[in-house]
Amino acid sequence: MNDASPEGGSAPALDNQALRVDGARLWQRLMTLAAIGATPRGGVCRIALTDLDRQGRELFATWAAELGCTLRRDAIGNLFARRAGTDDHLPAVATGSHIDTQPTGGKFDGNYGVLAGLEVLHALNDHGVRTRAPLEVCVWTNEEGSRFVPVMMGSGVYAGAFSLAHALAARDTQGVSVGEALQAIGQAGTAPAALADGAPRFGAYFEAHIEQGPVLEDAGITIGVVSGALGQRWYDVTVQGMEAHAGPTPMGLRRDALLPAAALMQRVNAIALAEQPHARGTVGQVLVHPNSRNVIPGRVRFTVDFRHADAQGLARMDAALRAAVAELTLPGIEITVEPVVEYAPTPFDEGLRALISEGAERAGLSQMALASGAGHDAVYVARTAPAAMIFVPCKDGISHNEIEDARPEHLEAGANVLLHAMLARAGVV
Repeated sequence: MNDASPEGGSAPALDNQALRVDGARLWQRLMTLAAIGATPRGGVCRIALTDLDRQGRELFATWAAELGCTLRRDAIGNLFARRAGTDDHLPAVATGSHIDTQPTGGKFDGNYGVLAGLEVLHALNDHGVRTRAPLEVCVWTNEEGSRFVPVMMGSGVYAGAFSLAHALAARDTQGVSVGEALQAIGQAGTAPAALADGAPRFGAYFEAHIEQGPVLEDAGITIGVVSGALGQRWYDVTVQGMEAHAGPTPMGLRRDALLPAAALMQRVNAIALAEQPHARGTVGQVLVHPNSRNVIPGRVRFTVDFRHADAQGLARMDAALRAAVAELTLPGIEITVEPVVEYAPTPFDEGLRALISEGAERAGLSQMALASGAGHDAVYVARTAPAAMIFVPCKDGISHNEIEDARPEHLEAGANVLLHAMLARAGVV
């Protein structure tokens, strides 16, 4: 178990009632950020490395500067707001998340973790609290992966999951590369982006997040102490046949790519069902060519997203997918499977989880341990430093949706737990 302060002892006891975040201020910042890319249905569309993303980043940078923070921007566009400690040579105790959204995203996914971290710094300023270790709030680039793959790009480069060159070369559906997009919005920094290249290593990393699932709300629990994250494997699948006229071509002489593609999509669901209760299988995107009413489909491209609580389970799902591909590959049909994302199940640090649990207990908040079914930047950061996550409920468990919602009192509670967990780790002067 990790020590509670950089010197190896416990941090001084703090009055949990007196030292609290300002929930109304946190909520107001969330609503202000949500106005950048606001959608008619009440959600947010602020895609990574667009001009709207630039506006959100600049707003964060303005707020951080007002709190006296220094700002660092690295070569993949990650932003780090630093509040100095009394011993600035100690590795920073960090927190954060992302502010890019899905095309039909909500106000809280990622944004809450960033602004909860900023509110922690603001509350410490309000109360005149100084920490031994410096504190940092991170805004990670392209966490969602909706425009550029790999997903969780900024934290992945930082942790060495893939190279900076590989990430900068990734292109969106319009052919724009990450490097070009960063330059276009003025977010290409000069600081090292990867630990291997000299980026600073954290002493600890906490990430606050809405659950994005229904477990906490269903149980009536306020704080989720996240035990770890499911492992994931993503694939791009291409089924190649031949397009032909829908009228003159007899059924027996067709090379219809959509038929084996549809059968393989059904197998994805069956593979996940066979690995319950901790497996997930999803086909989230389908592209049919030429996508014309009276043309037999000649090519189908689709995505596969597998998740599992253990590495052996993921391996079984991968083997089952490849067996299904072999079975469904018929004369005149070619099926290719390209892996695009892979990371193992990630357990979070026991010592940091204990600090989160203790903070919830001191505040009189209900809590439970649970695993994260979604990927988060904390998954990659955990490869480099002790890491943990705090979940709070979201309405009906809905996320990646414009109607995503959370209760202000839950967001405030999670930020207070984050505040005291960070203090316990950083040490208080």
